[in-house]
Amino acid sequence: MWSIISVLVENKPGILFKVTNLFRSRNFNIDSISVGVTENPEFSRMTITTLGDEKQVAQIIKQLDKMIDTIEVKRLDEKMSVYRELVLMKIKVSKPSDSMEIMNIAKAFECEVHDVRKTSIMVELTATPDRINAFEDLVRGFGIIDIARTGICALARGGADES
Repeated sequence: MWSIISVLVENKPGILFKVTNLFRSRNFNIDSISVGVTENPEFSRMTITTLGDEKQVAQIIKQLDKMIDTIEVKRLDEKMSVYRELVLMKIKVSKPSDSMEIMNIAKAFECEVHDVRKTSIMVELTATPDRINAFEDLVRGFGIIDIARTGICALARGGADES
């Protein structure tokens, strides 16, 4: 089962290593991880996605919560959270009609077009991973020259005092 884990940590050197090492030492894979400073520069938020059964995810959350630099660990419910990923994708243009087709697909997915050349188009899409995968499937036939994905960023819906 796919899980999103939000970890609020002290913003110190080495904390990313400690967290990823915890996953490694438990033989647990990280599918994506994004880290950034919060509104308070003393803290960073890590958003980690992983696959595992209920017992495995509960165990990793307990272990993360025990770490000295950890402030808060939450498993985010997909339905009660907003989560997005950003992708930059360079798509091959082989013939003139490809440009228009790619631009139409990009428009349908509300992509930003950043670079249009004779042989390629670069687009940016911010969406859920499923929507990004759907876009990728549609343009794969043109040829994907390069791709960079950020990993998921997520926050629980509602106010700070709501659950």
